[in-house]
Amino acid sequence: MCRVWITTCLAALLLVNPAIAADQSRKADTAENKAEALEQRVASTHGNASSSAPEAITKSEAQAVDPAGDEPLDDAITCLARTVYWETRGVGTEDMEAVANVVMNRLGQEGFPDTVCGIVRQGGEQGACQFSWWCDGRPDVAANEESYAIAKEIARKALNRELADRTDGALYFHHRTVNPAWAAEYTKTAEVGEFAFYTPQAGTAR
Repeated sequence: MCRVWITTCLAALLLVNPAIAADQSRKADTAENKAEALEQRVASTHGNASSSAPEAITKSEAQAVDPAGDEPLDDAITCLARTVYWETRGVGTEDMEAVANVVMNRLGQEGFPDTVCGIVRQGGEQGACQFSWWCDGRPDVAANEESYAIAKEIARKALNRELADRTDGALYFHHRTVNPAWAAEYTKTAEVGEFAFYTPQAGTAR
């Protein structure tokens, strides 16, 4: 009787696991499609074009994207979450949200690409990356599962336009322990946790 029960349970698991995997894959695809529509809306809004509101990404959909933190950066959620993860290692949620704000503030602005992944990769061809983690030569796998899950949730909220802008429209930032030369030529808009945030004095990207 026990052997029959075990066999039945194993058979049920074999049937359930592919179903779970298929459901997660479907959710990930849905999230990526929604994210593309959402980033296009933000870019067009910054360009003063009207656009209808796309459907929001749900939490379970966002978490289904790049579950191991090792997939290529080819969708808005992964690019934004990986940027938040790597730029804010070991800091608080407010800092993470502020970095996400900067990426979203750049989206569609003059001088910046109109996709999240384009913003993250900007300058990489010339070896002068806008985001240091993209050009540091280190593996980009997000190994800390808990931190990456938080980063994906922040990315989801940012794309859904559910995050308050803690940076007051900032397009640039740096860690408060460094003092880059460019900061003197920019207007500081906010300090959030470990970071300082800026906009160009002329109001446009440089």
